[in-house]
Amino acid sequence: MASWQEFERQAPELAATVRRLMDAYRHKVLATLRKDGSPRVSGVETSFRDGELWTGSMPRAVKALDLRRDPRMAIHVTSRDPQGEDPSTWEGDVKLAGRAVEITDADVLASFQLPDTESHLFRIELTEVVWTRVEGDEIVMDAWHEGVGVRQTRRK
Repeated sequence: MASWQEFERQAPELAATVRRLMDAYRHKVLATLRKDGSPRVSGVETSFRDGELWTGSMPRAVKALDLRRDPRMAIHVTSRDPQGEDPSTWEGDVKLAGRAVEITDADVLASFQLPDTESHLFRIELTEVVWTRVEGDEIVMDAWHEGVGVRQTRRK
């Protein structure tokens, strides 16, 4: 698993685009796994700090309980619709996958000034980051995978 900082080092151009899109949209969608293995999606906010990607939740939220049981997760960052009829004006969307590591260190938790002392804080470790967009008449996907690097796929 890679930290956000490691992803930036391995794929600086893709990381800059992903960061711009993540910073532009406060709300994201987090996918977790329920106890029975079925998917759950929840709204989430993220932040960047000290070379890491972070997310949290209110005390005992089901998404936090899901992540405690099985840390595998994915985040989807949506974006505005294309301008007019030209789909290539769409800035694209971002998907990240990896695992969420719960942080319980009191000093780290205090530094985040969470609204509740029982709030959950997770550091995101990445295995995959994908930016999907339209260029001309093609769907373009730039995908970074841990240990592989960035590859681009184009489809008509």
